[in-house]
Amino acid sequence: MYIFDRTFEQLSVDALYQLIKLRLEVFVVEQNCPYQDLDNKDTLTTTRHLYIRDGDQLIAYARCLAPGARFDQGAAIGRVVVASQYRRRGYARVIVQEAIASCRQQWPDAPVMLSAQVYAMELYRGLGFEPTGLPYEEDDIPHQDMVLS
Repeated sequence: MYIFDRTFEQLSVDALYQLIKLRLEVFVVEQNCPYQDLDNKDTLTTTRHLYIRDGDQLIAYARCLAPGARFDQGAAIGRVVVASQYRRRGYARVIVQEAIASCRQQWPDAPVMLSAQVYAMELYRGLGFEPTGLPYEEDDIPHQDMVLS
């Protein structure tokens, strides 16, 4: 198992294809939520792409955005996803921990924030995130903004 932290420019074509494929498999197909996944934030020079691979198999992914790209007041972790065959093995926790570390390294003075799908809030609470604001619907899925305390 290897964990990668890359900019867009550092991603190989194969890695980029696998990352986008996994995001679409889960967020669009599995969750039945047609939305514009490719939002031009992947290509920002400050964006970090974190992923876990075992050989050529992509296991998990998360994206880190600089302050101002998603939240004005903090860095953002988003697009957290684990391939279906690897779920319930702790990979979500590992990829989020790596994303937190990447955000803190890249933007040490910024709070770390995320927009959690409500069903996943306990995962984030277990890593120190607390809800902020009111829950809301995004692409017909309940979400809650959270900040790392």
